[in-house]
Amino acid sequence: MKGSSPLVRPGAPGRAGGPDTTRQAGHRATGTGSRRAARSERLAPYVLVAPAVLIILGLRLYPLILGVNFSFTGDGDRNGMVVGLDNYLELADDPLFRTALGNVGLLVLLLPVAVAIPGLLATFIYLRVPGHRVFRSVYFFPAVLSPVIVGSIFNLMLAFDGPLNTVLGTIGIGPVDWLGDPGVTMFTVVGVHVWATFGMALVVFLAGFSTLDSSLLDAAQMDGASLARTIWHVVIPSLSRTIAFVLVTTMIGMLTSMFGLLYVMTSGGPEGSTYLPEYYIWIQQGQMNRPALASAASTVLFLIMLVVGLAQVGLLRRAGRQD
Repeated sequence: MKGSSPLVRPGAPGRAGGPDTTRQAGHRATGTGSRRAARSERLAPYVLVAPAVLIILGLRLYPLILGVNFSFTGDGDRNGMVVGLDNYLELADDPLFRTALGNVGLLVLLLPVAVAIPGLLATFIYLRVPGHRVFRSVYFFPAVLSPVIVGSIFNLMLAFDGPLNTVLGTIGIGPVDWLGDPGVTMFTVVGVHVWATFGMALVVFLAGFSTLDSSLLDAAQMDGASLARTIWHVVIPSLSRTIAFVLVTTMIGMLTSMFGLLYVMTSGGPEGSTYLPEYYIWIQQGQMNRPALASAASTVLFLIMLVVGLAQVGLLRRAGRQD
């Protein structure tokens, strides 16, 4: 009919409502959904770690910044006044703090022994010495005891007239003042700490042994290698990363987890010979009411821990390259 519009067949290609248009709309919807899914997938890790990051920022980093800032203020009559480096200079002149830093050096020297003990015990358990299942439980038992309980037990055992000196007297060795001799006491406390905490390092070593290639031990046994050679040439190289991890975590534990033993066994004595930075901080804050000086000592301890942490990264990277 003249003047009438052409009829549009339903579903004609290229026309509104046709299958091509529907397919294009479907592709656009699919693309939008894929982009949303990809965006959600990228954001998911940040959402999951956000609570932990906020806790670290609010409960760790912010107090740390406040503590460092507070270390540059004064105590007593100069409370709140900026004193610059006076607190740090006072720490350098304080013989007790110098003793605490010297004891940190002693801990570094004793660190290989503290790591070797659980390492050797883990080796014996892995090699299934008779009674290894019982030993595994017994070795871990001290790790669940409170430092207060451990300190009280050893105060009784190591007393001048205690059972240990009694046993030594039966074999002709004179009594040792384990807790009263300034030259012996720090070694005593470190030994007790190692006994009380080596169970955790033992567990880490046993986990490391699970990754050890047993064919290497079989080859060493077939070659007639002694136990010492097997440990030196097979076990230690194979567990280098585990050893590096235990070295650093044990050192951190010595610096931050010995307060309970020091408080119960020696109270920093005799003659301040068993002071460590954390005990010194508690004395200045809790006993002497000098929070600014304690903050300065805490900052020094933080720097020591930072050096230990950097050493951890270096050791683990070196162990990884050797693997």
